[in-house]
Amino acid sequence: MADVALLAGVSTATVSRALRRAEAVSPQLRERVLRAVDTLGYVPNPAAGGLAAARTRTVGVIVPSLVNSFFAATLDAMAERLAPRGYQIMLGNSAYSQDAEDALVNSLLSWSPAAIVLTGQAHSRATLQRLLGAGIPVVEMWELGENPLDSLVGFSHRAVGRLAARHLLDRGRRRIAFVGAALDEDRRAAQRGAGFAEVVRESLGATPLIVSLPQRASAATGGRALADLLERRPDVDGVAFSNDAMALGGLFECQRRGLRVPERLALIGFGDLDFAAWSAPALSTIRPPRREIGLAVADHLLQRFDDPSAGPTTIDVGFELVPRAST
Repeated sequence: MADVALLAGVSTATVSRALRRAEAVSPQLRERVLRAVDTLGYVPNPAAGGLAAARTRTVGVIVPSLVNSFFAATLDAMAERLAPRGYQIMLGNSAYSQDAEDALVNSLLSWSPAAIVLTGQAHSRATLQRLLGAGIPVVEMWELGENPLDSLVGFSHRAVGRLAARHLLDRGRRRIAFVGAALDEDRRAAQRGAGFAEVVRESLGATPLIVSLPQRASAATGGRALADLLERRPDVDGVAFSNDAMALGGLFECQRRGLRVPERLALIGFGDLDFAAWSAPALSTIRPPRREIGLAVADHLLQRFDDPSAGPTTIDVGFELVPRAST
């Protein structure tokens, strides 16, 4: 850093500010520092910086899947906000396993992160104890509920399930079902199913029809699940799927069977993934604010970093019904 400062004609403190907090120096000064960094091939050592500051400028983030575009959009938005302030994401994939999450939390805490972000509110007692004792901001995202560990940023998945059921009922469907995958592992999908079931009981006075296969959610799983449902209940006239990939598989299964959508069977998914608007027919869905969650998490953490007296918060980012041709 001293070499960079000498070449740029500034103090080492200015170099530190230019690399850690771009807004703390003028654009011209930062450009001089960056040119010197490039010339010398200087690579800042966050671990060494963490020794002096007690915390590294990393934010540990644990998501349940790296192939799910829901979380990819959230991570992109978080990085977009955090990087200009000198914070980097350290990512872990729990694969919907609480044991894996425990190990990841231990690993992340060993790097003295500035904060940790978890997906959802279901954690082991050991993880809760470690995080409560870490003395850093913790954000649980993509879910809302009671008794947050620290801060919450998300929306009610139970309300999503209720909205999906009401949408089908509003379209005149009376023999409706919820189709999911691995609902014993995917807590948020299970909550959507529970909300759906509540509306069926309240509005129809009927026993809710819930179908779940043990495989992970995919188009193939959605097709197989709908085939299983139709074998058992051929009179079903409306189906809510736990996500859009499942709904797409259901749409393909309808086409294989010659069932017209939505005339014979109305379908609605969750996620508003890119293909939903381009399917034939276009898939109705419920859109979660994927990027908005990431931005809200990052903005909240930056506020906590700047003002340690700022406390926990709960942010409800909501969701949006996107009705299309499939209903």
